[in-house]
Amino acid sequence: MDENKKIIIISVLSNGFLTGLKLISGIYTGSMGMLSEALHSFGDFIASFIAFFSVVESSKPADIKHQFGHGKYEDMAGFIEAILIIISALFILWAGFEKIISNGQSAEIKADLAILIMVLSVVINFVVGKILLQKGKEADSNAILGDGHHLMADVYSSLAVILGLVAVKITGLTILDPIIAIVVAAMILKTGITLMGQTADSLLDSSLPKENLKIIDEILDGYKAHGIKGVKSIKTSKSGSIKNIVLVIYFPCLMTLKDTHALCDKIEVELEHKLKNTNVIIHPEPDSACINKETCKWLKNSN
Repeated sequence: MDENKKIIIISVLSNGFLTGLKLISGIYTGSMGMLSEALHSFGDFIASFIAFFSVVESSKPADIKHQFGHGKYEDMAGFIEAILIIISALFILWAGFEKIISNGQSAEIKADLAILIMVLSVVINFVVGKILLQKGKEADSNAILGDGHHLMADVYSSLAVILGLVAVKITGLTILDPIIAIVVAAMILKTGITLMGQTADSLLDSSLPKENLKIIDEILDGYKAHGIKGVKSIKTSKSGSIKNIVLVIYFPCLMTLKDTHALCDKIEVELEHKLKNTNVIIHPEPDSACINKETCKWLKNSN
């Protein structure tokens, strides 16, 4: 987790720098699009702090109060980040429409400086965002992934602002600036809603993705040749980067506790190898079709 903390710190510093730069430049250049981007970057800045806190907390071991670990801190951080994104988008939408309705043509914009600042923002956010997304996928961390999506949304919105500023410079129509700000806000809003849905699933203990469930089924099918008679139920959820898996499996009724335990251990090891970051609980039940030594195929085969 130390590497993850360092990555988040880089995100905090870059977002803080860009927020200040965009705010000062937006006021100086008179660009509504740049001011909207300053607000977006401020949301990224706050989100990075939240992500850092969640990564620190989620890395703590289980304790008496949190007996299944602290992984939900990451899910909560991702959800809060989504709310911040949505609030930023709604504010930009309001400000953009208000400026169009009340003022019509905006004041003169110093487009050259604004474009230069936005290009710098795109480069910084693209590099840091890609690193966060890569590390977030490796660590299976909603907090780091959320921060990465934040920055990549900033990249796309910044590119939209650059196009708007170029259009203003070419045409002289300064009203294009708040229009572009509204387009940016719509993009940011979509990102926020998508992220909120993903993190809400984890907070509400939704099951693992279909591809993970398919892997679990394949692993269990593979062990039918080694003794298990069937699967009664599979329950899954996710807490931060930890995948919780609860299995109820039928075993031969005459299989010894030692053999059953050994087989469960093998299943747990393979699940961890294939899925990573797993917390597996297996409840063995006797197979009702196998009730004595005469009908126990497993016992005959083992002998």
